[in-house]
Amino acid sequence: MRRHRTAAGILLAVGALLTGGLLDAGAATAAPPESASGPSAAARTASSAEQHRARTFWTAERMRAATPLDLLLTRQAAKRLKTPETGGPSTTVEPTAAPASFPQAGGPWTGSGEVVSTSGRVFFTFQGRTASCTGNAVTSQNASTVITAGHCVKYQGSWHTNWVFVPAYDNGNAPYGKWTAATTLTTPQWETSEDINYDIGAAVVAPLNGQKLASVVGSQGIQFNGGYNKQMYSFGFPAASPYDGTKLIYCSGNSSKDFLLTQDHGLACNMTGGSSGGPWLTGFSELAGTGLQVSVNSFGYVFLPNQMFGPYFGDVAKALYDKAQAA
Repeated sequence: MRRHRTAAGILLAVGALLTGGLLDAGAATAAPPESASGPSAAARTASSAEQHRARTFWTAERMRAATPLDLLLTRQAAKRLKTPETGGPSTTVEPTAAPASFPQAGGPWTGSGEVVSTSGRVFFTFQGRTASCTGNAVTSQNASTVITAGHCVKYQGSWHTNWVFVPAYDNGNAPYGKWTAATTLTTPQWETSEDINYDIGAAVVAPLNGQKLASVVGSQGIQFNGGYNKQMYSFGFPAASPYDGTKLIYCSGNSSKDFLLTQDHGLACNMTGGSSGGPWLTGFSELAGTGLQVSVNSFGYVFLPNQMFGPYFGDVAKALYDKAQAA
């Protein structure tokens, strides 16, 4: 089945998240069952000098000014097709300040718990421009693994540079520090063809002040091949209207299975650009702020503006995680 396209010829893969119109029409067919066999996860290693430059590069001013990667991609597509730079369909649901409750289509996380410190903004340089996504610290052997979206580590054939993770980001402030990526990784399917079904990335961050990430901010559990149709909480730092990237936003509800791409999770959610890579947690405790990560914010369809979709964490995702946690 082909992906639905707008009159301008664009499918906004992330309703305001990733510009799916950049995918070939042939890549829009239903994905075959995944397998962990074949090429291993692709990876890029940053030198110590690169890591130092990244940490010093990201000043408070640059973090505040960074554009959500997804919005940059939308603008690229608009220019290429000579269409207005609208950034895709705007959402009509305004963020609410209601306390955490189930379900929630999008609003500030007013609770506490470990999710406040394990979630953070991801900053990097993409084609010479400053950009942002979201990431999450997960339990791992090296206590230094961050899970995000594939397009948040590599896109259009190039690995992002100056990559840092800022847990509990607070309007230019980094209360737990800026953690630079020693290694960034993605699935072989995303690396070779940017298959949206495998839009998963990871980063192994270097120790900071002699400490490892998980010992400072904690970590969320992670689950593979956990099935579909579960109660789910999604978190992110959307920075495109109506959000501004200063707050941790969440959505919650019963997830569904994507009726077009067959493998992916769906959730009612109005998060926008910048939330890409944020964690989807099942078995989530609002009191403790902990759960098991089973997906990431990845894409959406232009004809479903208030629905978010994320890749299924199966064998390929596990192989990526295993390579990351062993690095």
